[in-house]
Amino acid sequence: MRVLVAGASGAIGRPLSRQLVAAGHEVTGITSNPANAPLVEQNGARAVVCDALDAGALTAAVAEARPEVVISQLTRLPKDDYDPRTIDYGPTNRARRGGNNLLAAARTVGTRRFITQTIAFIYAPEGGWVKDETAPAWTDPPEPFRSGAGPTLEHEREVLEADGIEGLVLRYGQFYGPGTYYALDGGTARRVRSRRFPIVGRGDGVFSFIHVEDAAAATVAASERGAPGIYNVVDDEPAPLREWLPVYAEAVGAKRPFRIPTWIGRIFGGPFATLMATELRGASNAKAKRELEWQPRYPSWRQGFAEALG
Repeated sequence: MRVLVAGASGAIGRPLSRQLVAAGHEVTGITSNPANAPLVEQNGARAVVCDALDAGALTAAVAEARPEVVISQLTRLPKDDYDPRTIDYGPTNRARRGGNNLLAAARTVGTRRFITQTIAFIYAPEGGWVKDETAPAWTDPPEPFRSGAGPTLEHEREVLEADGIEGLVLRYGQFYGPGTYYALDGGTARRVRSRRFPIVGRGDGVFSFIHVEDAAAATVAASERGAPGIYNVVDDEPAPLREWLPVYAEAVGAKRPFRIPTWIGRIFGGPFATLMATELRGASNAKAKRELEWQPRYPSWRQGFAEALG
């Protein structure tokens, strides 16, 4: 099968391209940076340098590849760290527009299936602590997340409602593994080692994780099967901050994290970071496991942190 991956040089684009090639697919990988073309080719894909915001050039690249499946891994989050207090979603919002250009190009050339990535922590912080794909999205979060949530949900709608193409949205959990914030050399690991990532209040906020290799495997599965719709791509164990953070700290060689009262978190961390720590909802992977016939190699962050980070 001919598959085109946009964002093929990123943290998930690299293992995804490699796994697609290993599964016997013919892969074209798009990157916006000429310096990253060798990274794409190292994974067995044909590299194409193209800016997804250039609709004309993108359509030409897609037409040349003639893909049966197009996968968007277009994001432009900060490379060093994801700090919920100060994150600027502007670059990623522009990447979402590039994803919409990619969808239009795929429809123009008759691509059968379009897969895009979004985030599993998009669910409204209300009701149960673990959400399936039918749960309402978080449409009115505090800034700076609000500026990113709106374009993300709009991009999801564009994909799911597009005529003439099978649209799938993969809501990924918090990535860990090589090239991610949670890697040993990532920004989150540095903040935890410097004890700048505390447990706020009771640490009730529930996080869902996924190793990048497992996320890539789920995406390969989605390219081959599964009905159009939304899928949470996360591991089997959503967990509150108070449980996973000490385990992660140990895995990256850090001291046990501090605990601070919620009111101090609001003052120094801001409303969004505090909500993440205290009210974030996790996600269920039951649908992805059932309908994509996918199983994560690391069913729990407990195993994954120990084996992939320790």
